[in-house]
Amino acid sequence: MASMALTTAKDVRARLEELASPEELAKVRKRLAPDEPAIGLRMKALFDTAKEAAGMPLGEVEALLDDPAYEPRLAAFCILDFKARKSLGSEELCEVYLRRHDRITTWDMVDRAAPRVVGGAVAGGPYDVLHELAKSSDPLRRRSAISAPLFFTQAGSTADLAEGFALAALLHDDPEPVVTNSVGIFLAYAGGRDRAELLRFLGEHGPSMPRPALRLAARKLPPAERQGVLAPSR
Repeated sequence: MASMALTTAKDVRARLEELASPEELAKVRKRLAPDEPAIGLRMKALFDTAKEAAGMPLGEVEALLDDPAYEPRLAAFCILDFKARKSLGSEELCEVYLRRHDRITTWDMVDRAAPRVVGGAVAGGPYDVLHELAKSSDPLRRRSAISAPLFFTQAGSTADLAEGFALAALLHDDPEPVVTNSVGIFLAYAGGRDRAELLRFLGEHGPSMPRPALRLAARKLPPAERQGVLAPSR
């Protein structure tokens, strides 16, 4: 029997609870804050549920964002991402993401939605919203600032990519690993578009980047260039 379409926040919450298990809850709890409620299910099951609910109204997505538990909110950001794949550049989806950013409590919520939902909307400029996020006192907002430009590495213009490098320069020595690791990830993919600019960037900023972020940034370079970037003198 085919499953019923998931069109409300209540439907999604019920499906997530059906898929939960004590074993998965124990795994999820290890990577969440002690006081963050969780349901406990495999990520693939969560993503499949979100995909099935991709057609739900935005008002119901926002109702999911109101849920105190981790998984319904992650599902909501996954749904925003699925919607953005069909409506790339949607200002409405970007507005929801930014307005409800306070419901983001983990880095994976950022990574699931920021590239297409925010990056897709600001591609071509203006980029003011990314700079506002980069200046935030909230590390997860700063992660959004550098995760959104991942979209530029795949589908952005030369100007978009340059803006991503500029944001990486602003955040390359951020005190929070949740930010600098994302800087490294952006740089690795940006180097696929412009390796010369990546090497220039790392020559200037590499010495002041945290080592984990630097390793992430250099991971797609040819071995000789990667070894040069990661030389002990840095």
